Amino acid sequence: METSNESFNLLHQIANDCYKMGHFYYACKAFDVLERLDPDPEFWEGKRGAAIGVFQKTIMGQETTDVLQEVVNLLRSSNNPQVEHMINKVMKKWAQQNKVRLE
Repeated sequence: METSNESFNLLHQIANDCYKMGHFYYACKAFDVLERLDPDPEFWEGKRGAAIGVFQKTIMGQETTDVLQEVVNLLRSSNNPQVEHMINKVMKKWAQQNKVRLE
């Protein structure tokens, strides 16, 4: 899509609706694009929350580890200092304890 106000607003709506409905993977992807287009902290917070939602669903067996890996890659595209803690201290630690490969 073009980068116009209309497409930006549509993406914002998709991100929020997916988050509210528990479709965290799609919310994370949408918030990632929004964060790249506009460094508003709200978009990082949405992306972070959606990433944790994907992580929780992975732990419960409702999401695959491939999706979690993709979310980790999306997190790495952020400049936020919380990223390394989330990945290394939480997600990778869980992955090691559960013999799941996570790069």
